[in-house]
Amino acid sequence: MGAGAMGEIKHLVTVKFKEGVVVEDIVKGMEKLVSEFDLVKSFEWGQDSEGPEMLTQGFTHSFSMTFDKKEDYAEFQSHPNHVEYSATFSAAIEKIVVLCFPSVCVKPSA
Repeated sequence: MGAGAMGEIKHLVTVKFKEGVVVEDIVKGMEKLVSEFDLVKSFEWGQDSEGPEMLTQGFTHSFSMTFDKKEDYAEFQSHPNHVEYSATFSAAIEKIVVLCFPSVCVKPSA
């Protein structure tokens, strides 16, 4: 696909965890979950370290998954392992924003 072409499906989750949550346990669980699925092409996560509170609005962590197509994302979402993990994840979060979109690659990584 050329520059600007639509391609993969990105699933982006940004959260603020509840007070007292052991974030490392949540991340390890998510890493284990995505490792069980070939449908997940890539998985990345990070913790905010630079954003001013006014802009982050209390959100601290983001998680990003990449899928080849929306059908792969739908299959992942409905899989019993994902449904089970989602209950654990949901119980640990105070606030969440979720976006799922076809990505538009303007400048591919080198």
